[in-house]
Amino acid sequence: MVTKMMGWVSSMCKSAVYVWFLVSLSFAYNGGEGIPTTLEGPFKPLTVPLNKTLSTITADLPDFPSNAVDFQPQQISVSLSANYDSIWISWITGEFQIGDNISPLDPESVQSIVRFRVFGSRSTYQAEGYSLIYNQLYPSDGIQNYTSGIIHHVCLTDLEPDTLYEYECGDPSESLMSKSHYFRTMPVSSPSDYPNRIAVVGDLGLTHNTTTTVSHLLSNHPDLVVLVGGLSNADLYLTNGTVSNYSSFSLLQNPIHETYQPRWDYWGRFMQPLVSNVPTMVVGGDHEIEQQAENQTFAAYSSRFAFPSEESGSMSSLYYSFNAGGIHFVVLGAYTPFEKSSDQYKWLERDLSDVDREVTPWLVAAWQTPWYSTYSSHYREAECMRVEMEDLLYQYGVDIVFNGQVNAYERSNRVYNYFLDPYGPVYITIGTGGNREGLEITHADEPGNCPDPTTTPENYIGGFCAFNFTSGPASGKFCWDQQPDYSAFRESSFGHGILEVKNETHALWTWHRNQEFYENAGDIIYIVREPGNSFPFHGR
Repeated sequence: MVTKMMGWVSSMCKSAVYVWFLVSLSFAYNGGEGIPTTLEGPFKPLTVPLNKTLSTITADLPDFPSNAVDFQPQQISVSLSANYDSIWISWITGEFQIGDNISPLDPESVQSIVRFRVFGSRSTYQAEGYSLIYNQLYPSDGIQNYTSGIIHHVCLTDLEPDTLYEYECGDPSESLMSKSHYFRTMPVSSPSDYPNRIAVVGDLGLTHNTTTTVSHLLSNHPDLVVLVGGLSNADLYLTNGTVSNYSSFSLLQNPIHETYQPRWDYWGRFMQPLVSNVPTMVVGGDHEIEQQAENQTFAAYSSRFAFPSEESGSMSSLYYSFNAGGIHFVVLGAYTPFEKSSDQYKWLERDLSDVDREVTPWLVAAWQTPWYSTYSSHYREAECMRVEMEDLLYQYGVDIVFNGQVNAYERSNRVYNYFLDPYGPVYITIGTGGNREGLEITHADEPGNCPDPTTTPENYIGGFCAFNFTSGPASGKFCWDQQPDYSAFRESSFGHGILEVKNETHALWTWHRNQEFYENAGDIIYIVREPGNSFPFHGR
């Protein structure tokens, strides 16, 4: 295993070769002029024609049965705490139950222990955490209930920055320990230290396209993964495992409906080779709501993953923040109250005001439902959230925003309140992981594709804010008549993105289509910060 790991570590040192390849690629991509930068923008809107050979629908993967014996750890994952010196290790022991007569396991019956060491060191440390189970229960007869295996979370503390660690998890008193896994801590927070590569993707699900996305993502050797909602998509199935006929819109209108919770377990087993070795942060979206009896929501999402909520001053798993070297990430919840009087808004204001841009120059936000998507599906669906929160993100100089939900790729020019603005963030929609809903291929600015405004309310949170534009090229209309000038690049393909922050002013963003080799970039640009600009931000 050590030999295999050394090969993996060696492969992670190929950054120079990878960067050289991207530079070479960019000359071909940009007519030999090199990698474009946001300083050259705004760019003329570009729509890549749909690849007619690409299937826009997806096929599910079969169930992933457990190969764990008794209470051996499975579905192992690593996630970040608020800073580099602590890491969460999570796993599940025991098997789920689904049916009419379920008997929850006792979380106290198995210990939650992690043994860890700096890779190659003889000094081993031990940390103990806590365990829990969750239930998914339905008030209707004839619908199967679910109870999870025992979920364990252990926080490792006093870690060194940018250091490779080896660990095992489980219950040593019963000889129920996992094999060795590995993770690398984040660099110390400073303007000169960053993780090499951060992979970003949303709406993975568990399909044959998912396997390609994850395989390509692994091949690009990320140090951190951010999954922007749409994780297992268990809500797209009935409790007998068959596909439901709910649409995303009807799910929000009728939130209590069946979900096939074992799909979470299959997804966790499938994802383990990635998430047990690469810290992975998740964002809650509409597919994670999963409302059940007594109006409980987000039970699977909040139970299966560990979040740096408490460490970042939040009381919710739906919004939190963390540092990754010189980057401060803010994760927001589009499906929890966000108005200015809400706990989330007040937390966000406090969190942003505490950011020291001399220590973490880059400020990146992520939530699921996009504000600036030009696809017909989910068009202006999060308008109420934008109206409430956009000014705050603009005021503090957020650099990049990542969204999912829309199963297509789109990158914006810098934008604020639908107008081109050199101080606004770059918005990137990347719900291209491969889930079974398939690709979005229609644009709201195309003839006959503009949605009826009455179909775009905030169904789960409530409220309607998507009125006709009152100024600009689309004044008096609900949709533009052509690709909006704030939309720089859009394409309907599955894939993932890689963010490489080079220094306090330049970050390389590449998007990788599934149908091409993982090294190839379908979209490539340097996102450039201008910390010396004269706009009176609190940040930058």
